[in-house]
Amino acid sequence: MRWGADGKLYVAQAFGSQISAVDVATGIADIVSATDGAIVAPDDLAFDSQGNLFVTEVMSARVSAIRTNGAVDIIASNLPVANGVTVHGDRIYMSEFNPEGRLWELFADGSTPRLISSGLMMPNALSLGPDGMLYFPLVPLGEIWRVALDGSGLERVAGELDIPTAVKFDAQGRLFTVESGSGAITIIDPARGTKSEFARLAYGLDNLAFAPDGRMFVSHFTDGELIELAPDGRQRVAVAGAMAGPFGLSEAADGSLLVADGMSLAAVDRSGAVTRPGMLLQHGFPGYVRGVAAGTDGSIVVTNSAGQCSRYQPGIPAEMLMDGLESAMAVIVASNGDIVLCDADAGRVIAISANGQVSTLADALQQPVGIAEAPDGGFFVSEAKAGRLVHLGSGGATTLAGGFIEPHGVTVLNDKIFVLDRGDGTLYQSFTERSEVRPVVRNLPCGTAGKMSPNILPGIKDLMPGPLLPFADIAAWQGKYVAVCGDRSGSILLVSGDD
Repeated sequence: MRWGADGKLYVAQAFGSQISAVDVATGIADIVSATDGAIVAPDDLAFDSQGNLFVTEVMSARVSAIRTNGAVDIIASNLPVANGVTVHGDRIYMSEFNPEGRLWELFADGSTPRLISSGLMMPNALSLGPDGMLYFPLVPLGEIWRVALDGSGLERVAGELDIPTAVKFDAQGRLFTVESGSGAITIIDPARGTKSEFARLAYGLDNLAFAPDGRMFVSHFTDGELIELAPDGRQRVAVAGAMAGPFGLSEAADGSLLVADGMSLAAVDRSGAVTRPGMLLQHGFPGYVRGVAAGTDGSIVVTNSAGQCSRYQPGIPAEMLMDGLESAMAVIVASNGDIVLCDADAGRVIAISANGQVSTLADALQQPVGIAEAPDGGFFVSEAKAGRLVHLGSGGATTLAGGFIEPHGVTVLNDKIFVLDRGDGTLYQSFTERSEVRPVVRNLPCGTAGKMSPNILPGIKDLMPGPLLPFADIAAWQGKYVAVCGDRSGSILLVSGDD
């Protein structure tokens, strides 16, 4: 995030593949670079004195410039996991967020970058200090380091931080960091290495920026919330949080709704309150999660963008159940205890038994995405590419309904089958004993209704391999509702399952 000369806060939204300029007084955001635009997965940004905006593209290994005339140029490439960027005196510095991370000086005209330092463990959003040195967090180590611009004097400034994700200096020259693991905003004395807590928010903090009048704005990567903090620590929600997806849905044994929300797992209670039992960057979290199912033992079964299916208990490293899937989507726990999932691009539906045995229930399907258990012990499966709903049973795959645009989530509630067509935002209903299908709700905030083709995010090798494909699930909830993923608006909606 950076403050613009126009008095707006410019925000890079990596997983929305968008840059917005936010009026923090109203919370209204103007789109600077759209989700189907030339810039893919913007992670950080900074202005020079002329108003050019430099943007790291974290999944494309490059840094681009949005010129004052609106033109977009690539000024540097082949920079794996290009992440942080800062501009001081019109000199551009950036970091690579990987285990062999490097710091670079870049040039606005696209000249060959100059290496400052290398061999750094995941350096993130960086800042130039009053002493003329670059400060940066080494995220998994929980440390803040600094280095001179000529690469000399590399040293640790502070440690024992809980997933520090960014550093910034305020107008008084004080060094601040945000600790994603705890939600703490911490002031660090670089001379002594001492720390003091300025404020505490929900965990999942990502970045911070200072307004000219001294107000601080802090972002959350888990839900996109933006918090304003006055110099005295008073807090205000500038932009309310929502879901990053949402993607997979499942009802848990305690009645909450589990949500696979990309970089985190969420639980929604009956009042709509949201908690986040686990997130990316925490040790043992099972990657960029897409499908979710409540396990029989209180665990959470998930699929992720890396083509894996895992069993997860918050606070305990995830247990890998299966690897090597092409594009793992919906997952359920069947009544017999089997874990059943859709491998969309492979055209398969796969079952994993309690003893770990893997079997293929169906293949040669056309992009199976959503799945629900049928009353007869078979399964209802949506085929996104074929635009149809099929029943999988002893006789193979039988078509129940067709003519959908892009069917995703499937669930069964009170002897009715519900299917979400992400292609046009329509929830359909049928009956398990006959194939009549009728629309229940139209114009739901999922998909794009063909109005644009959003950038498909390529993911990040070893951290969250891609592509990060969309998935809009539905789930029966509390015996009377169908919960629906509004992945366009970051919302979850409830539709009555009654006639």
